[in-house]
Amino acid sequence: MTVGALILAAGLSRRMGTNKLLADLNGTPVVAHTCRAADAAGLPMLVVTGHEAERVSAALPTGTQTIFAPDYAEGMGASLAAGIRALPDGWDAAVVMLGDMPLVPPRLLERLAKTVTAESIAVPVRAGRQGNPAAWGRRFFPELAALTDDRGGKALLRRHEDAITAVEAGTDAIFMDADTPEALAAIRKAAGAA
Repeated sequence: MTVGALILAAGLSRRMGTNKLLADLNGTPVVAHTCRAADAAGLPMLVVTGHEAERVSAALPTGTQTIFAPDYAEGMGASLAAGIRALPDGWDAAVVMLGDMPLVPPRLLERLAKTVTAESIAVPVRAGRQGNPAAWGRRFFPELAALTDDRGGKALLRRHEDAITAVEAGTDAIFMDADTPEALAAIRKAAGAA
């Protein structure tokens, strides 16, 4: 099984007002923390860029592979679809990570990668709630590649509940994205306490 990380970093950051992926977190851009977690978990990665693609690409660790999503302004579904279509042929599954979730620990990414199969989906769970990132087996790539607009993978998760394996996350980081200034402040507080 070859499992990689598909990191979504194309969004417009409308609710933040500035590019949340480039926000400072302990001296490093938020999106770089997300990439470092994937790297620490031993996952090859592909980052989907869109809004301010050059600035986002410059914030990534050296050598990070990127793909530009031309329809990024349509929303997450369009960016996710572009990323799935660009995945290397050898990947059997992809851990779909949100670029603005910098606190997801490498050990959780490792567990998701070990749990997912080409025919299944692995989803982190905390206190009965599903979070991100989800790991998708190759079987679901065609449906993910057909997504449009701002519809991400949630509807597909509901459609394929029978294929989901829950992975206990052991952390609230699976719910913590930097969508708003308040959310970023909470991430900074959690990162400072870690």
